[in-house]
Amino acid sequence: MRFSTGFTAVLLASALAAVSGCHKASVPANTTAQNNVKQYHLRGVVIATDTAKGVVTVNTEAIPGFMPPMIMPYKLENPGVASGLHPGDTITAELDISKNSDLLDQIVIVKQAKLNSLPKIQYQPLVPGESVPDFRFLNQNNKIIHIDQFHGKVLLVTFIYTRCPLSNYCPRMSRNFADINKTLAAEPKLYAKTHLLSVSFDPSYDTPSVLRSYGGAYTGKYTQATFKHWDFSAPPEKELSRVLKFFLIGITPEKNHVLAHSLSTVVITPQGKIYKWYPTNTWTPQQLLADINTLLKDQTHS
Repeated sequence: MRFSTGFTAVLLASALAAVSGCHKASVPANTTAQNNVKQYHLRGVVIATDTAKGVVTVNTEAIPGFMPPMIMPYKLENPGVASGLHPGDTITAELDISKNSDLLDQIVIVKQAKLNSLPKIQYQPLVPGESVPDFRFLNQNNKIIHIDQFHGKVLLVTFIYTRCPLSNYCPRMSRNFADINKTLAAEPKLYAKTHLLSVSFDPSYDTPSVLRSYGGAYTGKYTQATFKHWDFSAPPEKELSRVLKFFLIGITPEKNHVLAHSLSTVVITPQGKIYKWYPTNTWTPQQLLADINTLLKDQTHS
């Protein structure tokens, strides 16, 4: 097992380090006229910082009308601020939500960390070399597909749900996969040795017809999409918890069919083993394309 004894439903829902959430406000926030930005006051404890990317992961207190307590990464309006933050710092800030971005600004350290007494994270990440179970999914064509059928190819897997309301979460994962799919289509040799799989964790709503419509929009082919290289799917309800547990996806249902959730994107080798795991929304298509090239180059030389 990859999980410590501290792995519980609470950990899945709200205590995964460096994970993302997806929420929609149920009451109005402060709104500025420019770019229709909604602003929420945030308070929490810094878990980690990434100065290179200008991202800070915060154990965020509940924001009334917006989200429950949640550990998640935030991109900073001023990336240089990350260098002045430390794990354990208690901060307040303003979270600016717009159609195209979600940014943390006006950060104030209200209590500095005791750097020698920080708690350790109570979970272990997906391990490179670990075999991926032969999970089965129902795809956009109402057909059962499974992990093992993609052996021999580099398989990219990401998790989404079609009603996700924040552009930087599920839609960003789908836009990134669309960029990767387009790039690979221009290189027939790579295209033939790869496959993309988007998995919904909302199978009761994300039926094959819903996934087909959603997938058609992201492939850019709409009703003409063939889905030969990129499947959109969902596990059966009875298999959902097993899939979520393996791929470290935490889900908390909220009002109006909104799901607070973590993110997980995985690169799987042609042998069906974990190669890379990306647990946030900060990875780029270029990173996964580099993973593909490295894996296929290694296959050639082995």
